[in-house]
Amino acid sequence: MLPRESSSMPPPPNPAAYFPPPRVTLPSGLEILRTYSGAFIFLEILFGTIVWILVASTQVPLPLLQGWVMFVAVTAWFLSVVFLCVFLFGYANRIAVNWNQTDFLFHGATFIFYFGAFLLQAATTSLHHYPRRLNSTTYVKILGDHEYNISIAASV
Repeated sequence: MLPRESSSMPPPPNPAAYFPPPRVTLPSGLEILRTYSGAFIFLEILFGTIVWILVASTQVPLPLLQGWVMFVAVTAWFLSVVFLCVFLFGYANRIAVNWNQTDFLFHGATFIFYFGAFLLQAATTSLHHYPRRLNSTTYVKILGDHEYNISIAASV
């Protein structure tokens, strides 16, 4: 038998050398507004505000559908403002997160929720001509002509 050496194999490599901490590739401060991500955040805030105002200006004839639309608009608006402030005030450099992946997931989730809200708002708008019973003899349209136009704008 051959004599056994103490260590014929090199020690395992340090995994930290191969997986460096995530780097922030999105700029901080006002420079974030010059990137595609900053433009998306700005548009999410702008269009979220518009949807919020338009849906709130109707009489909300279908609260279950339009309640979800309002929830998505208000929540996405608030989270977009917080996400923008993280970059504007430089907190992204202090938090060890993969900001590229976080940015992608944030915009993807926002898109999915806004698309669902769009479908519900469009469904509400499509019920424009259906009558709603006020009492035993009186029927009115679910959406008046003015509210119908507002709902179309909110859907778009």
